[in-house]
Amino acid sequence: MVTIEVACRHCNETKPVRKHGKGRGGYPRYYCNDCKRTFQLSYLYRAHQPGMKEKIIEMASQGAGIRHTSRTLKVGLNTVMRYLKTAEGIN
Repeated sequence: MVTIEVACRHCNETKPVRKHGKGRGGYPRYYCNDCKRTFQLSYLYRAHQPGMKEKIIEMASQGAGIRHTSRTLKVGLNTVMRYLKTAEGIN
């Protein structure tokens, strides 16, 4: 039996991580006993991938339009607008 050591995406701990079922796309989910959060290693929906919000905000700050950002990152137009609205509220 092959075991893969999975590090938590949030706290980078490897010891307390255990399996936690499967996500909608059939990918395995994991649960970290240390920070009490769940995560997946790969996602079916592109907008849920780690770093996507940062990419959208970076492209907007460089002057890219909403439609261009949506096409380039292959996420929905409404997703781009929602992330930009929430980022605007933070600043």
